[in-house]
Amino acid sequence: MKRGFLYAGLVIAAAVFVASTAVLLLEWRARETGTPGMTTAADIGGPFSLTDQDGKKVTDADYAGQWKLVFFGFTYCPDICPTTLSRISLTLKALGPLGDKLHPLFITIDPERDTPEILKSYIDAFDKRITGLTGTPDEIAAVAKEYRAFYEKVPQGDTYTMNHSTVIYVMRPDGRYETLLRYDDTPDEMAAKLKPLLQQG
Repeated sequence: MKRGFLYAGLVIAAAVFVASTAVLLLEWRARETGTPGMTTAADIGGPFSLTDQDGKKVTDADYAGQWKLVFFGFTYCPDICPTTLSRISLTLKALGPLGDKLHPLFITIDPERDTPEILKSYIDAFDKRITGLTGTPDEIAAVAKEYRAFYEKVPQGDTYTMNHSTVIYVMRPDGRYETLLRYDDTPDEMAAKLKPLLQQG
């Protein structure tokens, strides 16, 4: 039994690593090659229609004109998601007044369990400046496709967990993709990368 759980854990960890590495390679290819016909960094991001933690229907247009951090995860996540949200919260604090120019969006990839009410309670434990977004399975699939984000349901006994990519997308005020942050970047490292961007206006 223990060996089975260990194997399942290794499979999930490997899949997350592969997904995250794929997005990082996408950024490198886009910046270094610009190969025609290949997915590029310019293809990351796009329109979406979701529901925020207050039950309000929102679209990408509601966040126009703001620098955004976009992270895909789920509230039942045992480690990566809470760690990432905690680091984003500390990054906002480290940025001081510049942090007010940044709007983090936490998009669930588990809409079956992550209702607006669940998201609100979860997000409030980290930072009220973070917005939680959910939607129908089709809406979540659509926004994940726009961001080239990977996720899948993984059976786990009588329940399930979610396998997902772990990168944080930095999106410009005009909605264009700027760069990536890693979930294991420290708050100081994140702040150092974000500060010159936010100082642009």
